[in-house]
Amino acid sequence: MPERLFSDDPSSAGVPKKVKGEYFSDYTGEFPMPRVLQEPRPEPEPPVEPRRKATGPAPAWLRTGRPALHELTRNRRQALLALGGGAVALGGLGSGAAAMLGRPPTTEDEEFVKTGEGGGNISPRDAGSFSNRDSSYTSGQGDLNDLGAAGLADTPSAAAVAAMRATPRFPSPLNRDPVLHLLRRCTFGPTLADVAAVKQAGIDAWLDQQLDPANLPDPVGDAVLKTTPTVTMTTQQIRTTVKENDGQAMQELCRAAIARQVWSSRQLFEVMVDFWNNHLNITSPFDGGWDTRVPYDVTVIRKHALGKFSDMLIASARDPAMMRYLDNTSSDKRNVNENYGRELLELHTVGIDGGYNEKDVRNSAYLMTGRTAARDGTFRYEQGKHWTGAVKVLGFQHANKSAKDGLAVGDAYLLYLASHPSTARYIARKLAVRFVCDTPPQALVDRLAKTYQESGTAIIPVLKVLFRSLEFWIASGLKTRRPLENFVATARVVGTQPGPDMKKALDDLYNFTRKLGQPPLGWEPPDGYPDVATAWSSAAGMLETWNAHRAFVQGQWKGLSNPKADTLVAQPAATMATYLDVLCNRLVFQPMQPAERDALIKFLGAKPDTRITDPNLGGKLPNLAPLVLDSVYHALR
Repeated sequence: MPERLFSDDPSSAGVPKKVKGEYFSDYTGEFPMPRVLQEPRPEPEPPVEPRRKATGPAPAWLRTGRPALHELTRNRRQALLALGGGAVALGGLGSGAAAMLGRPPTTEDEEFVKTGEGGGNISPRDAGSFSNRDSSYTSGQGDLNDLGAAGLADTPSAAAVAAMRATPRFPSPLNRDPVLHLLRRCTFGPTLADVAAVKQAGIDAWLDQQLDPANLPDPVGDAVLKTTPTVTMTTQQIRTTVKENDGQAMQELCRAAIARQVWSSRQLFEVMVDFWNNHLNITSPFDGGWDTRVPYDVTVIRKHALGKFSDMLIASARDPAMMRYLDNTSSDKRNVNENYGRELLELHTVGIDGGYNEKDVRNSAYLMTGRTAARDGTFRYEQGKHWTGAVKVLGFQHANKSAKDGLAVGDAYLLYLASHPSTARYIARKLAVRFVCDTPPQALVDRLAKTYQESGTAIIPVLKVLFRSLEFWIASGLKTRRPLENFVATARVVGTQPGPDMKKALDDLYNFTRKLGQPPLGWEPPDGYPDVATAWSSAAGMLETWNAHRAFVQGQWKGLSNPKADTLVAQPAATMATYLDVLCNRLVFQPMQPAERDALIKFLGAKPDTRITDPNLGGKLPNLAPLVLDSVYHALR
């Protein structure tokens, strides 16, 4: 077995070194962390994943994305293990490459043998490809069709009550309090103020407020955005504000994403913005995005995040940033570039399970010719570049005779794709993965897909059905926070507030997320960041996450308003045991199990009945509080 080697570059946490351009062929460690963008950005390389040996069915706790608890021991390193070690305890599952071995021949295969043609027209689905990238990480886990409760209630609160009466099939160490579960899934992490707000308004009213962000005041979020003035600008405004090819606007957009996730009161909206930015991913920064990536965020993602997906898809297909990112600017009738036409099918709409083939990809690309970006950074349709002729993609057919009508024909095609049953299932499953668990029940996916189609691709009705589903409420603790989510949740729960030098603070926060392997908007391939636990298993990444916990608790981020650690325990506690209960209730909203609490007491060199006279524990609290955040209780959501 070769030694497990990792890059010396601290920003490439968890990425194995390459030898002669390849990974070790017998490397069997964790999946590599996503590669972090460097500036200046190098030319993209095709992602290479190490092969994994098949390990057979995963245990139940792993299939739900929940780390196991480790044996309790005394020292700090062992105490971390005792507290769950966060997501580092997640084991990788086999995800061998798809192959056609053993598949019975199809009609298309026979045609290829007879004519020497048509072999390339076997659909990726029929060729045995994974449904999507995330499913390759969860291969072999199957759908968790029985979480312990299923069905639809009249209201979210009624669904929560019904789920509380049921016994979860996959119990979690997290408190099943519906308020906390709601906030873990519909925000970037609960705060004391959030808990109070939901309890005051009620679950149903709070969700209604969050689903109407335009009428939800956001004073702190709006104030912080003054530090990043380009994030609301049009392309023309950016071009008159910054130098050509200057990355300022894209840099400010990434920093504003962190600020909004930490401080915006429109939390569910920001969760959905993050969801759609990954679904219709355009990395930031990217070559050609200096004047277009920010308007894409404003006019495509944010404008339609809670609207109709069909509107969002058509807007994205008329956006200069998307045309540049997926090379449609270099596609015309004489030299068709298939990149955008392919991703439109595979990633944006029907998915691999939609059954499209290579002819469909080619015709998809034909339909999109003529859509480009002008020199001034605006979208333009150029008739002279549009390919004309009959086209057929799945069930969509058009004579496509006139180039002057090519834009309208393309929009009709996009509306067909957005409304396709496979698109409904694809988006429904992704929403269920985001809000419920990594391998969601098929009945839930079907319910959401049905609502998507019945509502004409509107997203709010789908979310309302999701929150009325018992599967949502029974799934407490069955999702693991990704590095950026853990980072933001830490800032929120500790109580970090905007401070006197937000420009420096946001720069520092963003740079740290690069070390975590998940800078906001930073996934370079077009498929967006993975949203399943096994994709993020990395000892190096978890170490940086622990370092972030210390940085927030110990006030290491300059330019912010950092509460002191001794403010975390406001109420008096007579003994060490009760003191730790108070601290844990403050940071993870529940006490730890007695054995886990005893591990922390041993770390402090104390006993459960040790009397507490100093709320700062003689200076030990700044080191104790991060250990609580290092635990599995903060790693899950």
